[in-house]
Amino acid sequence: MRNFAQIFRIFNKDNMKAFVFPGQGAQFVGMGKDLYDNNAEAHELFEKANDILGFRITDLMFAGTDEDLRQTKVTQPAIFLHSVILAKSLGADFNPSMVAGHSLGEFSALVAAGALSFEDGLRLVAARANAMQKACEMKESTMAAVLALPDETVEEICGSIDGVVVCANYNCPGQLVISGEVPAVEAACEKLKAAGAKRALRLKVGGAFHSPCMEPARAELAEAIDHTEFHTPQCPVYQNVDALPHTDPAEIKGNLIAQLTAPVRWTQTVRNMIADGATEFVELGPGKVLQGLVAKINGEMTVSGLQ
Repeated sequence: MRNFAQIFRIFNKDNMKAFVFPGQGAQFVGMGKDLYDNNAEAHELFEKANDILGFRITDLMFAGTDEDLRQTKVTQPAIFLHSVILAKSLGADFNPSMVAGHSLGEFSALVAAGALSFEDGLRLVAARANAMQKACEMKESTMAAVLALPDETVEEICGSIDGVVVCANYNCPGQLVISGEVPAVEAACEKLKAAGAKRALRLKVGGAFHSPCMEPARAELAEAIDHTEFHTPQCPVYQNVDALPHTDPAEIKGNLIAQLTAPVRWTQTVRNMIADGATEFVELGPGKVLQGLVAKINGEMTVSGLQ
C-alpha cells in the first residue's frame, strides 16, 4: 500500500498533516466535558454513545473517579469517544493526509477517516474492551516499561526467557513495553536491568496486552470485526501491526484482528509517515503522550494536540 501514500504525497507536497489518536492510559476525569457542553453535534453523539453502551459513560468521563476510568470497559470507549467526537467537531479543519492510532487509538483513526461508522466503531471498541477484560481474568499476566536499551537487546532477552514475554509496544527509541506471563516478565526485567536498562518496571495494568496472552480476546473480536462493514478511508491509515499505510477494507480488517496479539510498532509508524511526506502531527484526544513520542522519534516535526 506504500504506492498509494507516495501518489498522495505528489499532490500534497506543501503541508501533509498526520492526525494521531491516543490509546489506553491517556484518560482523565473531565475528558470531553467541554465538547459535550458547548457543541450540539458532540452532545448528540455522546448521548447516542450512552444509548449504545447501555450505561451513561458520560457520567463517568465527566465526574467519575480515576478508579472508574481505569476499568477497561470504561477506559477504552471513553478515550475512543473523546478522540472521535473531537475529530468530528473540527469539521473542515479535520483535513488529514494520513492517520494513525496507538493500539485502541487505531479504532479512533479508522472512524475519523471514514473506514468505520461512529456506531460500528463504538460497538467494536466495547466488544474489544470486554474481550480483553475476560482474557485478563483467565490468566495472570502483566506488562513492564523498559527504558534506555536498544530494541534488539530487549527482543533478544525476551526470547531467552522461559514462558511468554514479548515486546508489545515500540513507543520510541529507547522506550519499549514488554508483555506476558508474570514470572516471565519479572525474569525478563531482571535480565534487562543487568543488561543496562535505566528502568525495567512492571506497569499497573490488568493484563498482557499485545501478546499471545490476548489470543482468546483476538478470536472473540475477530468474529465481531468479520460481521462489521468497513469502507475505504479518506486517506491512508497506518496500522500498528506493520506500520504501513492501508486503504483496502479487507486488509484493514485483517490487521485490526491481528493487532491484539501483535506489537504496536509506533516508532516505525511515525518514521514511515514522515518518509511518506508528513510535515505536521496533530494528536486528537486526551493527554499528550503521542506528541511526546513523535518529538522523541523526530525532533524536527511540528507537533500539536487538541483535547
